[in-house]
Amino acid sequence: MPRAAYPRKDWLAHYAELIGRWRRGGRGREDGEDAMHDTVLGMLEGGVGAICDPRAYMARGTSNRLISWHRHVNALEFTSLDAMSDAEHPSMPGADGGIRFQQLADALAEALEELPLKCRQVYVMCRLEGWSHSEIAREMGLSRSMVEKYMTRSVRHINVRLQNHGPY
Repeated sequence: MPRAAYPRKDWLAHYAELIGRWRRGGRGREDGEDAMHDTVLGMLEGGVGAICDPRAYMARGTSNRLISWHRHVNALEFTSLDAMSDAEHPSMPGADGGIRFQQLADALAEALEELPLKCRQVYVMCRLEGWSHSEIAREMGLSRSMVEKYMTRSVRHINVRLQNHGPY
């Protein structure tokens, strides 16, 4: 015999309401769900009892995460070399340009090899193959937030390792 339905009064009722709103929404619904899950995870790790208004916390936390992701994606915009005209391609003046390019390519390959496997895969898929963070998350079975963390870690590592290969 099924249990009698009763309105939930705890944070889980607000979660169900808010996640339902994201699911009914059209654009960016997966991002909204990921942001909500990250917010709830933070809430549970920090202790639900310390939050006076769980519904407001979840709504604001989700909104803040979406804004942060939007800023992050816009800050990391790039144009692939294939999309650039020949005049826009970066070039190295001088006779030793080919040698410098090979040294940079070797240093990049070495820096990529030093990364953990998932960081390396995310970096290659995003920067070299042009996949979006959402596409990578779906392909690898990760949250978009985790993809962004792997990407951030990879970019930081590569920037440190390639700092000596700046413009000559």
